[in-house]
Formats: sequence, C-alpha cells, structure tokens
Amino acid sequence: MRGLTYAEAVRPSCMRVRLISFGPLKTAFAEGGEWRELHLGESVSGLLAGLREEGRVSEAALRTAAVAVNRDYVRPEHVLCDGDEVAILPPVSGGSGGQVELVRERIDADSIVRALKAGSDGAVCVFDGIVRDNTRGRATLHLDYEAYEEMALKQMHLLRVEAIEHFKVREVAIVHRLGRLQVGETSVLIVVASAHRSAAFEACRWVIDTLKKTVPIWKKEQFADGAVWADGEPFPEEIAGDA
Repeated sequence: MRGLTYAEAVRPSCMRVRLISFGPLKTAFAEGGEWRELHLGESVSGLLAGLREEGRVSEAALRTAAVAVNRDYVRPEHVLCDGDEVAILPPVSGGSGGQVELVRERIDADSIVRALKAGSDGAVCVFDGIVRDNTRGRATLHLDYEAYEEMALKQMHLLRVEAIEHFKVREVAIVHRLGRLQVGETSVLIVVASAHRSAAFEACRWVIDTLKKTVPIWKKEQFADGAVWADGEPFPEEIAGDA
C-alpha cells in the first residue's frame, strides 16, 4: 500500500468560514459576523444542516433564505473553501411570491401562515392535512411519501398560478412533505390569502382536491399488520392515459 506523501500528510483537514447575516436573521451570529470551523470540502447544505441542528437559524427561516458566498448567490451543493464569507440572507424587502415546496422536515404551519398574510387580506384559509392514527379501522404506525419531484413541483406551481387567476385571490402557499411522517405530523399545507372569505374557501378546496388528482405524489401506509400503497384518486379524463 502506498504511503502518504509529505504534501498529503500536512494537508489540513479543516477550514474556517466567516458567517454573516442581515435583517431578521442579523442576531443569528455575533455582531459583525463570526468564524466557524468546518471539515475541508463541506458544502453549503452541510453548513446549513449544522446551524439547523444547533438551533442557530430556524427551519422556517432557512426555507425562505438564500445563501451568498463571497457576494455571489450559490446553490446548496456549492463546496466551501477556507476563508469564504458566507451570508445567509432572508427575503429582501419588497414582497415575495407564495411558497411552493416539497420538504423533508416538519412543516411549520404557523410560520408559513404568518409569512403569507398582508394588510390587504380580509381572510386567510388554511388546509392542514395531518397523519391520523388509523385508516378504515387499521392502526397506523407511520406514512411514507415519495414523489416524481421535478414534475410535482411544476404542477404545484401551476396550481398556485391557476388558483390566483381563477378565484382572484391574492396569494397561495402549497407545501407538501416527503419521506417518513409520524402520526400527528402535517403532510400537506395549503394557505390561501384573499380580500374576501368566499374566494379563499373556494380556492383552498380546489387546490387540495386538484393536487390529490394531478400532482405525482404517492403515500405508503405502514400499519401494525402490514404496509400498503394508498389508493390514489383517478386522474382527470383530460390527462388520464388509455389502459
């Protein structure tokens, strides 16, 4: 087996990056920023996971935040380097669109509802779909959700746009959980903000009913006596394929 070269032997295994933030997230770090030691080759997503586990930045805040490295926006897979300046940025002032996401962590319904509200709203209608402890008399242990993710997100964005245009509501948020869910956890959250309650109710009902028929997400139910994939609702005729 080949031994380590001198360069390999003295190569550092750790690096340091400087963390900063602004606005609502300004207090997450020390005044003026702070330095953090990471494993060499750590990615932005790994850094954020560590901050989340420590409770430095909430899950709700990270869902809407962007990350810049050395003043350029980067994706979560971006690999960090020693000496990088990493800015975790909350949404900028000036407004934002509705939240449309597939997530693998707990859905913070209260935070999403608060973020969607605006002064022009007279009503906010919420559908919070949760995991119940039984299905047709069989005790449920947990659920597993999976999706054709790229297509599911595309369909969810289309639902948001269509709901706004058709029902004349101001904004819509659609967040669906993937992975394993325990009893009592939120699997899907629909939030509709509108000047009038009737439009909010109608749009919210239409979004969840249509999502269940057209968005490619599947549910596996784990019972005390076995597991089954839940029967899906039939596709609408206009998109159903011939058998």
